[in-house]
Amino acid sequence: MSNQVRVFLIAENRLLREALSRILSKRPEFSLVGAVPFTTDVIEHIVGANPDILVLDFVPSLFGNLDLILEIRKTVPNLRVVMIGMDDEPDLFLRAVRAGVVGYVLKDASAMDVVAAVRAAAHEEAVCPPKLCHALFKQVSSQASAPSVRVRLDYGLTRREQQLVPMIARGLTNKEIASQLNLSEQTIKNHVHRMLQKVGVSDRLSVVELLRDRGHGF
Repeated sequence: MSNQVRVFLIAENRLLREALSRILSKRPEFSLVGAVPFTTDVIEHIVGANPDILVLDFVPSLFGNLDLILEIRKTVPNLRVVMIGMDDEPDLFLRAVRAGVVGYVLKDASAMDVVAAVRAAAHEEAVCPPKLCHALFKQVSSQASAPSVRVRLDYGLTRREQQLVPMIARGLTNKEIASQLNLSEQTIKNHVHRMLQKVGVSDRLSVVELLRDRGHGF
């Protein structure tokens, strides 16, 4: 079927991976284009499969601060990510949202819950457990008016990376920024490099211009 939604699955647990693979493969609206455990070249597999939806089983020891999702979405910008989270911990959920996850189901969810989340993501709808949705609404309502919070929500920038933006906007070099923050110049270079990757631009000034265009004042 030409209108099938292409789904790629990453799950470290073989039983979960095989069970979800069977269920997704039986759905006529889906085309399972990959089902693998986490590997160092997993992004290459995803790019090669060109999926519409990525279903990702979160494993803290492997995915840590969710940089993998940020890197995947940078490489495949239109990819929608559904994550199977560990529990209903709001902090992990909010970090996942900042990284670009549009669907979030818990470990105790049924296979049909996962299928429903994939289907919703395919229709450009967001999915999350009610308790966690409430946490998201509460945070956005109370903090979204602050520029630094909006930047963190939009791009997943750390506090240090946010701190660099107005300094770059003033024309400071990495060496000058390092001096003001009592950090090494290499540390600043590393922060700037990660910030460029997250925002999706190739140079320092483009970060400032993009954020200003999006209404983030500096």
